Amino acid sequence: MNIGHWTYNGKITPDCYGFVYEIKNNLTNTKYIGKKQIQKVLKRAPLKGKKNKRHVIKESDWKDYTGSSNLLNEHISECGKENFSFTILRMCYNKWEMSYYEAELQFKLGVLLSNDYYNGI
Repeated sequence: MNIGHWTYNGKITPDCYGFVYEIKNNLTNTKYIGKKQIQKVLKRAPLKGKKNKRHVIKESDWKDYTGSSNLLNEHISECGKENFSFTILRMCYNKWEMSYYEAELQFKLGVLLSNDYYNGI
């Protein structure tokens, strides 16, 4: 299934909080492992006469998102988005799960110590 420039082999349900992804430069085989929220919670002022803030859930910019690495985004601008593959590896249902699986994958692959990845310390 393709959504924007993202590719995913599963189903994205409305209760998905975010995902762990891999972006690969197809010219150099350099990769990036990261996470992205699908939903964001906006806090609004309370209604007149109420004390509690209102919480509104909105969709984030995930369909157009290209990663948080400055070097990666420079290479996407220089080489063109068509030379990169954007793959969702795992859908997550809360913030904890998303952070855990991103860190687990980064440590398992050794991305922070390798020149084969855009991820840096």
